[in-house]
Amino acid sequence: MKIKITLLAVLAVLLGSLGMRGQQVALKTNLLYDAFAAPSLGVEVAVAPKWTFDLSANTNYWSINKHEWKHWEVTPEMRYWFCEKFQGNFIGVNVMGGMYNFANIGGLKKFLNNDLTGLKDNRYKGWGVGAGIVYGHTWVLGKHWNLEAEIGVGWIYTRYDQKTLKDNPETGVPAGTKVRDNAVHNYVGPTKAAINLEYVF
Repeated sequence: MKIKITLLAVLAVLLGSLGMRGQQVALKTNLLYDAFAAPSLGVEVAVAPKWTFDLSANTNYWSINKHEWKHWEVTPEMRYWFCEKFQGNFIGVNVMGGMYNFANIGGLKKFLNNDLTGLKDNRYKGWGVGAGIVYGHTWVLGKHWNLEAEIGVGWIYTRYDQKTLKDNPETGVPAGTKVRDNAVHNYVGPTKAAINLEYVF
């Protein structure tokens, strides 16, 4: 909730400073994140003829049958447009930061250098920061509406605590035991996927 309030405040300031000139600001939501119950909100502002600044945020605080997937993330991004801003191809660089609390999520596999199978019997709680590069394309749907697809790769540095969720009779470790404290993990790979629906002012 705090993220949405902050993002709306930033949007109000940006809209006021730009005087609502045509093709200067876009509001957006990532339909992929929304579909997975991680509500998202973003704002993109023109800063030069072929440059825009994008600020997006998403969060998720659901818990179903003790399965928890809670997080929030903020991603500022600078974009360069090959033709005109808010349409066609673009490349960009971004940074990202957020916090997470994942537990009791089964059915996941190993992905690149990440062993996600541990989420079934453990809780991982921590924070992460990172940076990446992106490529995207925007299609103009109408006078004010755009559809944007974007993909990015990069690096994320994270620190986390790990606690067991179940008693382990083999080792004698009871549920709730902290097995890792302020552990470090570095991830390199896909960091962003978006299908954004935009309203352009």
